[in-house]
Amino acid sequence: MSFGKTLSLNSGVSIPQIGLGTWLSKPHEVENAVEIAVKNGYRHLDLAMVYRNQDEVGRVLKKVIPSVVQRSDLFITSKLWNSSHQPINVEKELDETLRQLGIEYLDLYLIHWPVAFRPGKGLFPPGKEGEVELDLFTSLVDTWKAMTLLPKTGKVRAVGVSNFTAEHIKAIVAATGVTPAVNQVEAHPLLPQDDLVAYCKEAGVHITAYSPLGNNLVGKPKLTDYPEVQAIASQLGASTAQVLVAWGVYRGYSVIPKSVQEERIISNFKQVELSKEDYETISALGHNNYTRFNIPYNYNPRWDINIFGEPEEKGASNPVRIQ
Repeated sequence: MSFGKTLSLNSGVSIPQIGLGTWLSKPHEVENAVEIAVKNGYRHLDLAMVYRNQDEVGRVLKKVIPSVVQRSDLFITSKLWNSSHQPINVEKELDETLRQLGIEYLDLYLIHWPVAFRPGKGLFPPGKEGEVELDLFTSLVDTWKAMTLLPKTGKVRAVGVSNFTAEHIKAIVAATGVTPAVNQVEAHPLLPQDDLVAYCKEAGVHITAYSPLGNNLVGKPKLTDYPEVQAIASQLGASTAQVLVAWGVYRGYSVIPKSVQEERIISNFKQVELSKEDYETISALGHNNYTRFNIPYNYNPRWDINIFGEPEEKGASNPVRIQ
């Protein structure tokens, strides 16, 4: 069985290029999905506290370790949630994640968003009507300093960030001298993130792409429904999802498609190779069709903060507190 290609992080850790995303999985679905994935060659699992399903993943890990894999065969990522950005809470939440998963260490731990919430009031502390309550005092530098201490505990092998812009990364590196191993971001043909990808490559920050198939949260056609994607899939004898995963692989980063259906989980892991021409055809889908699907200012409850500088965020009252 092929376990897929791996890529090197700046920490010396290797990350499998294709992983399984677990965001937006319904209760008990992720348990089945992770077991199917591990038994069919996946070694990279992407998790987060806010997905509220790490206990399910923990139950699967007990099933597959050591009968199917050794713990050292797996690359397990999780993420620090916004309500634990305060330095005193960073390691505490890591400990809770490890407890939920029933393991002794993570391979990668990320700051999930460059946004701090008020602690002690749950994952989404209620603020004024229709909004979460932000913590406008804790800065990204404060949180990153606490994150950089974690590898010394033996509880994580590498630390990084998620949903950070180049400006956010530059600021935390300037303040601490420590470069994140990974920046996990939304990336697909409608949001290629070319400038961010170029900056991260130069800075030695690995990109992991989530939502590689896009999504249908804003009523646009799914990327898998575009005729160009379907034509290339037909020509390659592949699924449209395989083609979109291959587009990310062509760009040199790791990709974490999410599925809970056995057939799709298995097919997403079977890599196909795009020609330069096919890659450029798919890239052209984003020309004059720029779409970022995941903008917290549009959430319900709303996060009243401008993270990406998108037009949709112009009404936000607060910038990201970097320093």
